[in-house]
Order: sequence, then structure tokens, then C-alpha cells
Amino acid sequence: MSNVPSDLKYAKSHEWIRVSGDTATVGITDHAQAELTDIVFVELPATGRKVKAGEACAVVESVKTASDIYSPVSGEITEVNTAVVDNPALVNSAPDTGGWFYKIKLSNAAELGALLSPEDYKKQIGG
Repeated sequence: MSNVPSDLKYAKSHEWIRVSGDTATVGITDHAQAELTDIVFVELPATGRKVKAGEACAVVESVKTASDIYSPVSGEITEVNTAVVDNPALVNSAPDTGGWFYKIKLSNAAELGALLSPEDYKKQIGG
């Protein structure tokens, strides 16, 4: 069973979000990285880009496939984690800590209510 941290919210598309004030950090779940296997490339959105909830804004490539990463919320990208570009394996080894993708300034905090709780995400992945 994948580890599902209790301080996160989850999108059905397997992204996690950790909110602090009006900014949130986004990455992919431990379950998602395990399904993808060894991640070899990460493409992140540009700082300053405005995205809508559900919009594809990043890409991960593993040894078996490439996958779009969708923003769980709408807002403006304020920071990207260049460490995962330089070392994509961080997404595998620390998906919900050092392997985060970007930070986003929330434009509509009400969208957080549509995300899954840790318990609901565990049910979605069969936990």
C-alpha cells in the first residue's frame, strides 16, 4: 500500500497539493511514481504561467511512458523545483517531499474543496 500523507489533498489524476497560506506546492503521489517506474525526465511549467484546475502543465517521462501532470487548482506558477529537472529520480525517491514539481499562488481557494482527502485517495487507489 502506498504511503498517503495526511497533510495533503489529492486530485483524481494522482497529483498531491500541500497548501500554506495562499500558495500551494504540487507533486505526484507515491502511487503514481510507482506506477510510472523509473522517472528519467521532468518538464516543468514556466514561472509566471497562469494555469486552470485540471490543465496539463508539466510532463514526466519514465522508462515505460510519458505522462502529463495536471494542476489540481487554478493560479500562477511562482516557483519550480529545478532539482527534479537535474535529478528526475527524486520524484521516485521522495515524491511527496523533495520531489515536488512547482508552487502555485491560488486564484480560487474554493477549488480545494473538490480535491480528495487522504482517506478518499486511499480508497481510489484500492487501499
